[in-house]
Amino acid sequence: MGLLARARKEWFIIGIVLVILAAKLEPRFGVRGGPLKPEVTVAYVAVSLIFFNSGLSLKTEELTSALLHVRLHLFVQSFTLVFFPLAIWLLLKVLALTTIDQWLLRGLQTVSCMPPPVSSAVILTKAVGGNEAAAIFNSAFGSFLGIVVTPLLLLLFLGSSSSVPFSSIFSQLFVTVVVPLVLGQACRGFLRERLERRKLPFGAVSSGVLLMIIYTTFCDTFSHPDAELEPGSLLLLVLIIFFIQLSFMMLTFAFSTRSGSGFSPADTVAIMFCSTHKSLTLGVPMLRIVFAGSEQLSLISVPLLIYHPAQILLGSVLVPTIRSWMSSREKMMKPQSLQPI
Repeated sequence: MGLLARARKEWFIIGIVLVILAAKLEPRFGVRGGPLKPEVTVAYVAVSLIFFNSGLSLKTEELTSALLHVRLHLFVQSFTLVFFPLAIWLLLKVLALTTIDQWLLRGLQTVSCMPPPVSSAVILTKAVGGNEAAAIFNSAFGSFLGIVVTPLLLLLFLGSSSSVPFSSIFSQLFVTVVVPLVLGQACRGFLRERLERRKLPFGAVSSGVLLMIIYTTFCDTFSHPDAELEPGSLLLLVLIIFFIQLSFMMLTFAFSTRSGSGFSPADTVAIMFCSTHKSLTLGVPMLRIVFAGSEQLSLISVPLLIYHPAQILLGSVLVPTIRSWMSSREKMMKPQSLQPI
C-alpha cells in the first residue's frame, strides 16, 4: 500500500520515464508526419488546451495584476534575450579551444537566441504553485517578441539573416495562446461559482499534456539522423547544456531572492523557468528558414533538440524541491503579509 501511494504521488516522474522509453522503442509514432501528427496535435491542440486550462483556472484579478508587474517582465525578457546570448557567446570563446565540433557550438549560440516556449515554463510554474499568470504573460510576450528579436540576434552573433514569415508565426501564436486564454477566462466568468466549489484537477490536466509534449519531443530527438556526430562530442554537449541550465536557474534564483528584489517566492518560480527555457516550437522553423540550404543544418539543430527535452526533464525533477522551498518561504513571510508592500 505504501508503494502504491508513493507511485500515485510521483505519477508524473514515473510518466516521464515511461514516455521516454516509449519514444526510444518506437519514435516513428510521435515524429512530425507520424500517426500522432504532433505538428497539429501538439503545436495547436495541446498548446491551445494548456492556455484554455490556464484561462479557466486563473482568477481574472491575478491575470490583471500580473500584467502590471513590469519589473518582473523586464527581468525575464532582458535575461533571456540579452544576458543569455551574451553569456553563451563568452562561454563559446572558451569551448572553441576544445575538440567539440564548431557547428555544434554555433548551434548552442542559436539556442541562446531563441525566445521562451509557450508551454513548458507555464506548466512547470503551475506544477510548483508559482506565479502562473506572470509565467503566461512572459511566455506569450517573449514568443511574440522573439519573432522580431531572434532573427536580429542570429544576425548579430552568427551573421545569418533571412526573411522570417512574421505573419504565419504571429497568427499561430495568436490562435494557440491568446484565443484559448481569452475563451478560458470567458468560460470562467460563467462557471466561477461551480469552479470554486469543485476542486477540478487543472494541474493534472496540464501535466498530462506535458507528458504528451515530452513524448513527441523525444520521438523527434531519437529519430533525428546524427550520423556525422561523434559520441564524445554529443555526451560533452549534453553535460554542457545541463550545466548551462542549472547555472542559469541558480543565477536567476539568487537575483530574484536577494533582499530588496521586490519579488515574492511565487514570482521567483516563474522567473526561474521563464528566463532559462527556450522554444523548440519556434526554434526549429526559424533554424530551417535562417539556415535554409545549409549542409550543416542537422548539426546546428542538435543543441536545440537536446536543450528542449533537457529543460523539461530538469524542471520536472526539480518541481518537488522548488515546491517545498516555496511553501516554507511563504510560511516564513506570512506574518509580514498583513503589512502593505
